[in-house]
Amino acid sequence: MYDYIIIGGGIVGLATAWQLKTKHPHSSIAVLEKEAAWAAHQTGRNSGVIHSGIYYKPGSLKAQLAVKGRNSMIAFCQKYEVKHEVCGKIIVATRKRELPFMDQLYHRGCKNGLQITKLQREEVIDHEPYVQAEGGLYIPTTGIVDYQQVAYKLVELLANQGVDLFLNTQAHQINEKGFEVTIDTNHQSLIARKVINCAGLHSDQLVKQSGILTDVKIIPFRGEYFTLKATKHYVVKNLVYPVPDPKYPFLGVHLTRGIHGEVHAGPNAVWSLKKEGYNKWDIDRKEVLATLLFPGFWRLAKANIKVGAMEMSRSLYKALFVKSLQRFIPEIQTEDMIKAPSGVRAQAMLRDGTLLDDFFIIPGKNVLHVCNAPSPAATASLEIGRMIAERASLS
Repeated sequence: MYDYIIIGGGIVGLATAWQLKTKHPHSSIAVLEKEAAWAAHQTGRNSGVIHSGIYYKPGSLKAQLAVKGRNSMIAFCQKYEVKHEVCGKIIVATRKRELPFMDQLYHRGCKNGLQITKLQREEVIDHEPYVQAEGGLYIPTTGIVDYQQVAYKLVELLANQGVDLFLNTQAHQINEKGFEVTIDTNHQSLIARKVINCAGLHSDQLVKQSGILTDVKIIPFRGEYFTLKATKHYVVKNLVYPVPDPKYPFLGVHLTRGIHGEVHAGPNAVWSLKKEGYNKWDIDRKEVLATLLFPGFWRLAKANIKVGAMEMSRSLYKALFVKSLQRFIPEIQTEDMIKAPSGVRAQAMLRDGTLLDDFFIIPGKNVLHVCNAPSPAATASLEIGRMIAERASLS
């Protein structure tokens, strides 16, 4: 019997195991990952930004844990020599009508305790010479890192601390009985006193399997990326984001320099026809049917027809994707863009069509379910893990 079993070997699951071992050094812990490698999904398929916390509602878990998590992530990388950089980023208003939204972001970021500088048009150029904008915000605390490298450093630390790490091990069923939880996997059954579900895209399925009734469903959104050709890297010094539409849960197509020198463009966000559907035509009919039968999906679609049509159009036509970038960097041309691997975001939705805007955790008797941990979950992962370790103490 283990004291703790964590299901899911992404950065949140690994960080949770690490924080549990730090808080309870004599506890027995196992981490289960269904893939042959760690951090193979959301952790290993993002743009590697260490977020500052400017976007999130003051007082929310996202705001609190992003700000704390940024500091914890940088301290971790410094201590364990994981390559990273605090390079700062700018958020730009490309039209005058976006300036009020930019001011709202500024005040929100200030409430979250961030250091932010307002930029006039000429000052934007000082930061990013090829960007055209009506104004901008400069956030110096934003950084970049390879989260997969962070995850593998956590794996190394956990292995050295005696944590059992199981790859190719998929949890099929969770059964609570008394003070024990049995997890049936594709290899064997394992028993724990406490189980933490960090299964990401599949977390809602494990909630159902454990017998909890909830109206929360994970809807997968594919984030489609391009990279800039090396000959055009000069048009971006660090990170450039447009002012996001406050009515939509995604940040819009942006440009980010990666820690290995590449420049990411994206993501475009479209409904994925498979939870691990990284290509346009990846389809799981059972998952598609489950989404189509979920009333919240249709309510969301109806409320966001215009934006959804634009995202789909950008997915089908590269020129439209590039046009979105040209709003703030006109020098970028279609031939400068190279198709890059996509990611899939696990977005929790309610039956009324509401997208859960904050981290969401469902506590059970002996099982704790992390049911919504989209961006900035990687940035906040060490603090999410710390919070879970405090909530999941053994009685």
